[in-house]
Amino acid sequence: MASYNYSISSVVLLLLMLCTFGSFSTSSAGNFFKDFDITWGDGRAKVLDNGKILALSLDKASGSGIQSKNEYLFGKIDMQLKLVPGNSAGTVTTYYLSSQGPNHDEIDFEFLGNLSGEPYIVHTNVYTQGKGDREQQFYLWFDPTADFHTYSILWNPHTIIFYIDGTPIRVFDNLESHGISFPKNQPMRVYSSLWNADDWATRGGLIKTDWSQAPFTASLRNFKANACVWKSEKSSCKNSSTKPWSSQELDSESQERLKWVHKNYMVYNYCEDTKRFPQGLPQECTFNTTSTN
Repeated sequence: MASYNYSISSVVLLLLMLCTFGSFSTSSAGNFFKDFDITWGDGRAKVLDNGKILALSLDKASGSGIQSKNEYLFGKIDMQLKLVPGNSAGTVTTYYLSSQGPNHDEIDFEFLGNLSGEPYIVHTNVYTQGKGDREQQFYLWFDPTADFHTYSILWNPHTIIFYIDGTPIRVFDNLESHGISFPKNQPMRVYSSLWNADDWATRGGLIKTDWSQAPFTASLRNFKANACVWKSEKSSCKNSSTKPWSSQELDSESQERLKWVHKNYMVYNYCEDTKRFPQGLPQECTFNTTSTN
């Protein structure tokens, strides 16, 4: 009888362990029902596969968008995206962090649509206290419409690093000691959207959206926020300095990867645009940091 009870207990324990592990796995991959609200698009954004996939769509009447239920103050945010295939000229797919208000902070990935067969351009920007104008653009070195790729933002009190599939493409360092503002006091939500921007998105607006190709669709999955949640004016992290991302910087291998991206795939760097800034480049451009190399 004792042996029988032990067997039943073992089975129950095993089932509990399996349920716990399964729940952990689902949580780690993210669930769009749990993690996000659809904020606009009148049904054009759809959550699929029990919350594992989110599809954003755009037609001539409207695009669509989502925002995270949580706000975050520092962390590492990952999202996998598969971009609009074929002729996506005029469309923009966005994935970014942003706070609220006119003096908001923002960290942007924007994917500019293109004619079929041409490489996508990823447009990045950083806003601090409502001021942006810090654009860097890169060609992607793969077809982002053929499969999902991971786009990550690491944000800590010292630096912001943009990653694609683990490769850093941009660094924006904290240079407050030189009088340059840095986003560190305002919590941000995660946003994603698909919308029409054919007045500027493709070749400066020369190529317009071909609405015969609509609806345009981009897909998202595997959201992960290893980050401090901001709630009721407090952070969920009692001591964020213990987090692996809190002091993360580029090691020598990552610095070489960053240089490789800048050398081979950079399209535009605001820190080299003297025509745009005839009175002098922005102050951060004068510092010899990886954000402007």
